[in-house]
Amino acid sequence: MSVHRIGLVVPSSNVTVETEMPAILGRHPTSRFSFHSTRMRMHTVSPEQLALMNAQRERCVLEIADAHPDAILYACLVAVMVGGPGEHRRVESSVAEQLATGGSEARVRSSAGALVEALQALDAKRIALVTPYMKPLAQQVVGYLVAEGFDVVDWRALEVADNTEVGCIPGETVMEAARTMDLSGLDALVLSCCVQMPSLDLIEPAEREFGLPVLSAATAGAYSLLRCLDLPVAIDGAGSLLRADIASVPA
Repeated sequence: MSVHRIGLVVPSSNVTVETEMPAILGRHPTSRFSFHSTRMRMHTVSPEQLALMNAQRERCVLEIADAHPDAILYACLVAVMVGGPGEHRRVESSVAEQLATGGSEARVRSSAGALVEALQALDAKRIALVTPYMKPLAQQVVGYLVAEGFDVVDWRALEVADNTEVGCIPGETVMEAARTMDLSGLDALVLSCCVQMPSLDLIEPAEREFGLPVLSAATAGAYSLLRCLDLPVAIDGAGSLLRADIASVPA
């Protein structure tokens, strides 16, 4: 059985994506994966630090290319979305162009683009979000998704600026935020609109409690990676998005 190499470009203070992504893809029934990270310095989730972090992208892509990954995930959703509508397409294209110059054919995805792709796969139009961001950044995320054609009916910002603290937000805090929203008539709930805010263990219980498809930046990233590698989307225990038959998503 071949092993698919996954490159992860992550903020230096992120610890969750390197935990949840292997946990998700490690459940795949027919494929195996290895994970290889490169890091961009960032501690505070602010426009200034996100800009400084993004400026390190070319160096990180150059480093991760040395591991010869089959696919690369640019794993910071808000860092892309603050660039304005459609930024994930520009970032993914720029990274792919840089890789091609060095002879790499690695597929490139971003957490921002993966979330858009996953919501489209679920045919979700009316959605709600839980984010860890300060409200001005959360509003930019909402605006980004609206520009992609989604109706963000409601959202919550937990207003945690320290990225290390984002990785420690208790699951019950995330669930309580979701419970304060009116979820009736929605097509999907994004329970964690950030790859640093832990949520994997909440996805299935949240689907049962709220009776609608629930996803996160992490499950969307896993979905996008499987699709770009032409691998079956068939993973148990991580929500409707990653089950083999999306037609069976609960309404």
